[in-house]
Amino acid sequence: MKKYLSLVLFAHSIFAMPFAFIGFFLAIHTTNYTFNWLLLLLMLICMVSARNAAMAFNRYLDRDIDALNPRTAMRDIPAGRISAKSALIFTTINCIIFVIATYFINPVCFYLSPVALFVVLFYSYTKRITPLCHLVLGLGLGLAPLGAYLVVTGSFNIVPVLYAFSVLFWVSGFDIIYALQDEEFDRSHHLNSIPAYFGKKGALRISEVLHILSACCVIIPMFYLHLSWFYIIGVLFYCSLLVYQHLIVSPTDLRRVNRAFMTTNGIASVIFAMFFLLDIYFFG
Repeated sequence: MKKYLSLVLFAHSIFAMPFAFIGFFLAIHTTNYTFNWLLLLLMLICMVSARNAAMAFNRYLDRDIDALNPRTAMRDIPAGRISAKSALIFTTINCIIFVIATYFINPVCFYLSPVALFVVLFYSYTKRITPLCHLVLGLGLGLAPLGAYLVVTGSFNIVPVLYAFSVLFWVSGFDIIYALQDEEFDRSHHLNSIPAYFGKKGALRISEVLHILSACCVIIPMFYLHLSWFYIIGVLFYCSLLVYQHLIVSPTDLRRVNRAFMTTNGIASVIFAMFFLLDIYFFG
C-alpha cells in the first residue's frame, strides 16, 4: 500500500480535494438538496479513484522518459519498486471503481464518467503532442468542483463552472512553474511543455496570466452568491499565495520551485476552501 501511495503521490490530492468540497457544499447550500453522507462518501471515492488512475497511468506511460531524467529516475517504476504491469492493473481497477461509484450517484454522473476518465488519462499523452499539456492537467483537476456539484444536483450551474475554471487556470499556472525544472530535458528529448517552447522567462509570464485569470474566477462568484467579508478575506489570502509563488521563483533561481509547487499551493487550496465553507454556513 505504501508503494502505491508513493506511485500516485497521494499527498498531492490536497490540490483538488478542497475544491471538490466547495462544489459539494455549494450545491447543498444553494439548492433544496440536503446533506447525505453516502453521497459525500461516493464523491470522495470518485475523487480518489480518478486521481489514482490518472497518476498511475501517467507513471506507467512515462516510465521510459522518467528513467532518463535524473530528477525522476528514482520514481517507483524506473526504480523497480513497482512493475509497469502492476501500475497498469492499478489504473484499470481504479477506473472501474470510479465508474461503479458514479452509477450509484445519479445518471448524469454515470453517463459523464467516461468523459471524465478520458480527460484525466489523456493528459499523460499531451506532453508528446502539445505544449498546452499544462492546461489539460488543469482541466482534469478543474472537474473537481463541477463534478462534486453534479454529485448532489445532477445539473450544471454557473458558479461551480467558475470554480472549475479557477482550478484550471491555477493548476496550469503552477504546473508551468514546476515544469521549469525540466526545460532543457524536455527540449532535448522533443517533449512539449510551455517552458521548453517559450523559455523560462516567457513561461513565467504565461503562468502569471493564468493565475490572474484564476483570481478573477474566485472573485466573480461574489456577484452570484450571498457572500460576506469573510469570503473576501479568503480570496485575498488565495491571491496573495498566487503572488508569493511568483516572487520566490525566477528564471535564474529555481531553488524554491518545490516550495512554490507543493507547500504554497497546498495551503492556498485548503485555506480558501475553509474560508468559503465557513462563510456560507456562518457568515453568508
